[in-house]
Amino acid sequence: MGAPSFHAPNADACRARGILDRIGDKWSLFVIAQLGDGTKRFTELKRDIDGISQRMLTVTLRGLERDGIVTRTMYPVMPPRVDYALTDMGRTLLDTVGTLVWWAEAHLAEIDAARASYDARAAQTDAVG
Repeated sequence: MGAPSFHAPNADACRARGILDRIGDKWSLFVIAQLGDGTKRFTELKRDIDGISQRMLTVTLRGLERDGIVTRTMYPVMPPRVDYALTDMGRTLLDTVGTLVWWAEAHLAEIDAARASYDARAAQTDAVG
């Protein structure tokens, strides 16, 4: 049996695209990576994910919970305590997510240089055109 075709225009491909949109967005990648270290409270995630707003973290966690990637456990204490953890299915993403985050961090300097070069060329083109 050969590799599946990723270009087949069928309902499963469209549904898979929706899941990839969820787990492929920048905040979901960071949330999954952070939860790979173990269960965390909302405030820990907010503190550990630089630049994420409270609203965006809430939206991201709800989406990951809806897709079965994250579990949310609320404890009836005052003040309320809520813990988030990866599900078994969510843990299967750790290697892939870790590789993507590692790749981005490992190539920051190269990407910065490529962007600067592109921006300089674009500025020259805009000045001429």
